[in-house]
Amino acid sequence: MKKITTRFFSMFAVAGSLLLTGCAAGPQSAALFDLGPLHTQGSATTETQLPAISIAEITAPVWLDSQMMFYRLNYDNKQQPRAYASSKWTMAPAQLFLLRLKSRLSQAGGVVVPASDGAVNLPVLRIEADDFSQVFDSAHQSSAHIAMRASLFDGRILRAQKMFVKQLPAASANAQGGAAALALASDAIINEMAVWLATLPPKK
Repeated sequence: MKKITTRFFSMFAVAGSLLLTGCAAGPQSAALFDLGPLHTQGSATTETQLPAISIAEITAPVWLDSQMMFYRLNYDNKQQPRAYASSKWTMAPAQLFLLRLKSRLSQAGGVVVPASDGAVNLPVLRIEADDFSQVFDSAHQSSAHIAMRASLFDGRILRAQKMFVKQLPAASANAQGGAAALALASDAIINEMAVWLATLPPKK
């Protein structure tokens, strides 16, 4: 009987040790999302040749300038942006969009250089991100919302400016569905930007 009791307490001690170890390990790492791989397009985005441009870093409001994935509940205080606790972007949304934009424009035949390189005589595209979030109309229905303001400058002279807004439904009402919808909305806006840039009159 004594041996059985001793063995029971030994097993209990081991189980307790494993339980404490599991608690010390803490919560699992957050799921990371980006805009997905860049797919090869069958044809150019525009029929008109894109101009060579410099692209500045995209500016974003403070609340959006992080890796957090934000969403809003239209049915419960839609003025409050909320962040997923266990899902994040691999980098700030403005950076993800900028990388995607450069790749898409280059894929469409454009010449793109960073504004920081100080290229001479190239127009500079500056973009302000106003929104990049998932919006829930109900607990089971959501959509991607993106708003970008693009301005093309020749030196200090504003040549053109346009607001780009896109809303697309998400396939699922969670972070994964939001990330996928935001990727599609990003590509749609980038294609519209490419058409806009290609149809602007040349520098005088």
